[in-house]
Amino acid sequence: MTNSNFQALVFDLDGTLLVGEDLPSANREALLRAKAAGYTIIIATARWVHMAHRIAKQLEIDHPVIACSGGQVHDPKLGQDIFDARLPMAFTEELYALCNAQRCIATVTVDEEVLLKLDGEPDPAMLEPEMRWVTQLQSDANNLPRIAAIQGSAVCAQIKSELKTKYADEVNVFDSIGPSGKLVITITAKSATKGHAVTAACAHLGIDPQQAVAFGDAENDLAMFAVCGASVAMGQASPQIQQAATYISAANDAGGVALAVNRLLELGRL
Repeated sequence: MTNSNFQALVFDLDGTLLVGEDLPSANREALLRAKAAGYTIIIATARWVHMAHRIAKQLEIDHPVIACSGGQVHDPKLGQDIFDARLPMAFTEELYALCNAQRCIATVTVDEEVLLKLDGEPDPAMLEPEMRWVTQLQSDANNLPRIAAIQGSAVCAQIKSELKTKYADEVNVFDSIGPSGKLVITITAKSATKGHAVTAACAHLGIDPQQAVAFGDAENDLAMFAVCGASVAMGQASPQIQQAATYISAANDAGGVALAVNRLLELGRL
């Protein structure tokens, strides 16, 4: 494949572009090179939109960002969403009941804030400005979640056994790896996939998704692999993810993104 066919590069954050909370300098430099070469850089993450924009700022880009695992596409130039999908009310009520009944860490992104359900009060200095600590989650039909990220082996097992099948036609439940490296399940509405979000972002930008290359490492990245013209899996990704990709790079903590981007720029192929 030649790079002349591609106009956009779409990057997952955790386990792909980032190492923990850090944006490695090699990755930043590679993306700035790609930007200078004319590529549109799009972030596609399970993180909430405020965090996505913070990374975008480090990369000096102001294109739409895909947040909440595809639940939101936000255009910073317009200051508005171009795609917004929420979890259904009935599911939200049952999810909150399970989380409230057990010890867990639940991060729930609603309209303009992020609710953190945690049994012990966290140090306020450790929270992002948009985060609000709660001891119990309360459902609100006028402010349903875009995404819920749940950590805790017992509650995650219960969500998978009791809710995943029951609401299979309405929600997505994916295994992801959080910044700490621990397993987190991410839950979104059925229409909230990175594939749908990439399609919406590309349409907004006047780009055919087949002219985009997706970079990822986890199950929720498969949907954008499917709609993009090419895809790059990180070296630490599972066999399922690697088999779905066009190209397998090194692990994220071994410069996988920088290696693949530089290869594309220098050789014109993956």
